[in-house]
Amino acid sequence: MSINNIPKIKHTNKNNFFLIAGPCVVESEEICFEIAEKVKAVTDKLGIPYIFKASYRKANRSRLDSFTGIGDEKALKLIHKIGKKFDIPTLTDIHTEGEAAFAAKYVDVLQIPAFLCRQTDLLIAAAKTGKHVNIKKGQFLSAESMKFTVDKVRESGNTNIMLTERGTFFGYQDLVIDYRSIPEMQKNKVPVIMDITHSLQKPNQTSGVTGGRPDLISTVAKAAIAVGVDGIFLETHPAPHLAKSDGANMLHLDFLERIMTTLVKVRKAVV
Repeated sequence: MSINNIPKIKHTNKNNFFLIAGPCVVESEEICFEIAEKVKAVTDKLGIPYIFKASYRKANRSRLDSFTGIGDEKALKLIHKIGKKFDIPTLTDIHTEGEAAFAAKYVDVLQIPAFLCRQTDLLIAAAKTGKHVNIKKGQFLSAESMKFTVDKVRESGNTNIMLTERGTFFGYQDLVIDYRSIPEMQKNKVPVIMDITHSLQKPNQTSGVTGGRPDLISTVAKAAIAVGVDGIFLETHPAPHLAKSDGANMLHLDFLERIMTTLVKVRKAVV
């Protein structure tokens, strides 16, 4: 269960958790660079391996008038630019098999969204790029069932796999976190990540815009580290109330260092 062979990954000798963090979606070069610079500074200070994330396009919005991106190639080139500028690995979502090879030209890790984690053709296409593949567990699936998702990627010739927990549906407008899923998915011998911010979503609101509980970010993160998760995923923004996607559950960028400092202490206590 290693991330050591992800290109440009740093601090892997620190026996620490790793962090996947960035904005929900590419909004502008200015915001993405501000986030990447701040997160890199914090993770370098604390010895946390860091992967920058940003969706180049949001394909699963509830409303037709929701912001989906600035243009696919423009956004991917910007993510690539960030990786080169800060010498850090990068991650983005893909939604169809046709997007896999296209996105793989620009990023180091391809992410399979939770709603798409059973899409066989998508998983095979991602596997065949040779990139690391992070698969989010569907809100509707058990941790045990993710074995078959892992098998699809492995049997397609790619062993660079990560799994991410992001909560389970509890009715229509809430999610719960079953921390048993972390050791259960680690049985697949892959790094397991806790998606903090999406686990705190309040989906299916009548406004068509997802709500959230960012006040619980620290609580959920500390619990995940205590359970033994390998990595943390979160979305952050310098002004979450102005973010064009998922602002309701984002971590304010100014709070990042304090939370990461606490998590490093928890990690040292439990390892």
